[in-house]
Amino acid sequence: MRSKRTSNHKDHGAEGDDLVEPKKITGKELNEIEELSARLTTLVEMLDEKGILEMKEYRRIVAMRLHEISKASAFNELDTEL
Repeated sequence: MRSKRTSNHKDHGAEGDDLVEPKKITGKELNEIEELSARLTTLVEMLDEKGILEMKEYRRIVAMRLHEISKASAFNELDTEL
């Protein structure tokens, strides 16, 4: 039988968009992109470890989505230039 985990996080609701309370920064402060990337990577790894998603399928779908976005952006730039 699994024991219940207690959570010390606070529900911020509409107060803010922070998912994690800020900790004392001991190194270089991360920019928004670096922090978001770290958060998403951690989330995906946790979902994979729990068997909620399959990493190979996730990577394949992400690659296809990035290709679609890149292609659409290129077409938009060409359209603007013409």
